[in-house]
Amino acid sequence: MELWHHQQEALKKLHNGSLLVGGTGSGKSLTAIAYYKKVLGDSSESSMPLYILTTAAKRDREDWDREAAKLNIIEQKVDSWNNIKKYMNISGGLFIFDEQRLIGSGVWVKTFYKIAKKNKWILLSATPADTWMDLIPVFVANGFYKNRTAFIRRHVIYDPYVTFPKIIGFRYKHELVSNRKKIFVLMPTKKHTIEHTIKIPVTYNKEMLKTLLKTQWNPFKDKPIENLTQETFAARRIINSHPSRIMALIGIQEIYKRVIIFYNFTFELEIMRDWFRPKVDVGELNRFNHDLIPKGNEWVYLVQYYAGSEAWECFTTNRMAFYSLSYSYRSRIQARGRIDRHNTKYSDLYYYELISDSYLDKAVQQAFGKKKDFNIKMLRDYEERKSQML
Repeated sequence: MELWHHQQEALKKLHNGSLLVGGTGSGKSLTAIAYYKKVLGDSSESSMPLYILTTAAKRDREDWDREAAKLNIIEQKVDSWNNIKKYMNISGGLFIFDEQRLIGSGVWVKTFYKIAKKNKWILLSATPADTWMDLIPVFVANGFYKNRTAFIRRHVIYDPYVTFPKIIGFRYKHELVSNRKKIFVLMPTKKHTIEHTIKIPVTYNKEMLKTLLKTQWNPFKDKPIENLTQETFAARRIINSHPSRIMALIGIQEIYKRVIIFYNFTFELEIMRDWFRPKVDVGELNRFNHDLIPKGNEWVYLVQYYAGSEAWECFTTNRMAFYSLSYSYRSRIQARGRIDRHNTKYSDLYYYELISDSYLDKAVQQAFGKKKDFNIKMLRDYEERKSQML
C-alpha cells in the first residue's frame, strides 16, 4: 500500500523515541506501522514483536489490526493503556504508544520508563503537550534528563511568595526547544476541508438555578447538596435540560437530515431519545450501545464523548452538533475529527455548538480557548459569580 506524501516524509524522520504529531485523520497509525516495517527491515532480528498501546475503544474496534493488515502485519499485540503494567518486563520489541497519555509521574509513566529502556518505541499524538512539564516523561525516556527532579531543578522557576508550588516560568528555554525539536516529527497535511463553527445561543431556567445556588438543595435527588462537585453537576443538569437545546437540534436535523450529536450525560441522551426516535433513525455510541452509523437519508447518531470521541470515522455527513460542551479539550478536538478525515468527500464541515450565557458554559469555553481541560477548581471566583446571580 502506498503512503501519502506527508506520511512518506514523516517516515523518513521517525526514529526511536520520536513523538509523531499529526491531526485527526492524518494517517498517524499507518505511518507508525510503516515505521515498524522499516525498523524490521533494518534489524537483524526479523521476528521483532510489535506492541501497540492505545485507547480501549480503538483496541475493541480493532482499528490498529486493520491498519496493520494493510501492510501485511498480522501478529501485533494491541492493548489499552490501562494494561500497560502487563508489558513492563518485555524486551527486544517495538512499542507504539498511541494517543500519548504520559503526564505527571504516576504508574503509567514509571512503567513507560521501564519499557523504553528495553525496547524501541515511538509515541503518537494529535494533541501534543501544551506545557514543558507535560514533556518531562518523553524527555527523560530519551535520556535528556536523569529524572523528573533533574528537569525541575534545571528548568522550573517557582513563585517564592506563595506557600504552594506555583510555576511562574522556565529557564534555559533554548535547551527545551532544542530537545523538543529532536523528538517531534510533525506530519502536516494540506487539508482540503474547511471547518465552520456555528455557535447557537440557548437559554436555561435562571430562576431554578438561582434557587439551587441559594438553598443548596438538589431538586433531582431531593436532598441537600454536600459539596461543590454535587452543586456543579446539579447546576449543569438545570442548564442542559432546557427545551431550547433539543429544539435547536431538531431544527438542525430537519434541515440537514444526517447529524452526529455529541453529549455528556445520560439525562441528555434520554431527552434526545424521546424527541428523535419517533421521527428518524437513531444510532447510539456509548457505554452500553455500540450501534453502527445509521444508513439512509435521515438519521441522528448520538455519541457520548467518553465512549466515542475517537477511534471511528464518518464519511456520510458533514454536520456535527454538540448538545453540551465537554470538560476535556482533547475530547472536543478528537470529536470534531470524526468527520474531518483526509479522504472525506466533503470540503466544508459544519459544527454546531449549543451554548448558554450561564457561568458554567462561559467557564468551560474560557478553558477551551486556552487549550485546557475545565475543572471546577478553576471556578476560583465561584462565590463571586454565585453572589451576582442571587
